[in-house]
Amino acid sequence: MSSVTMKTQSGADAGSAELPDSVFGIEPNVAVMHQVVTAQLAAARAGTHNTKTRAEVAGGGAKPWRQKGTGRARQGSIRSPQWRGGGIAHGPKPRSYRQRTPKKMVRLALVSALSDRAAEARILAVDGWSFDTPRTKDAIEALGALGLREQGSRPPRVLLVLDRTDEVAWKSFRNLGDRVQIILPEEMNAYDVLVNDWIVFTAATLEAVVSRLADGTAARHEEVAS
Repeated sequence: MSSVTMKTQSGADAGSAELPDSVFGIEPNVAVMHQVVTAQLAAARAGTHNTKTRAEVAGGGAKPWRQKGTGRARQGSIRSPQWRGGGIAHGPKPRSYRQRTPKKMVRLALVSALSDRAAEARILAVDGWSFDTPRTKDAIEALGALGLREQGSRPPRVLLVLDRTDEVAWKSFRNLGDRVQIILPEEMNAYDVLVNDWIVFTAATLEAVVSRLADGTAARHEEVAS
């Protein structure tokens, strides 16, 4: 079982937190992560695209010219697909892009993503957020104290796992645009973990995520992997 140093909001050490191997120490299953993330992105598609067939385009009720004797190809309607302004043949229609993904695969993908971030030492734990009032400047200073400001050519993307009671912290971080994504422990998923560079837990949210994923994860991993 590995551990991560618990930090205070000002960046000082505040002990350590255990990271169970069943959640943060498995061998990432890349194939399962790919399948689950693909399904998640597919489910996010609206699927409202629509084109009109020849039956739905207005007009075209009269035959353009008689069947024989003109020397031209026979035509039945100016709304046929080969005509300009006609209907669309085999065009997209409203549909759902959702894919059925077993719960065991979703869980394994999330655990694999967390293990990947833990292997790269990209997980931080804060003992708690102690903002007095919602203030974006204080949130920026807290990120700087934790070493999550500028890193290289671009600022890192941070996934901030907050409890429902951390309302002041949520209001402080929400104006930082795409640099900080805020999520609840029960909303964690493989895509959000993989798309962000750092995962920041509080002591409470880390315990919540571990209690949600630890039970039986190793057995599920072996079952799905086999």
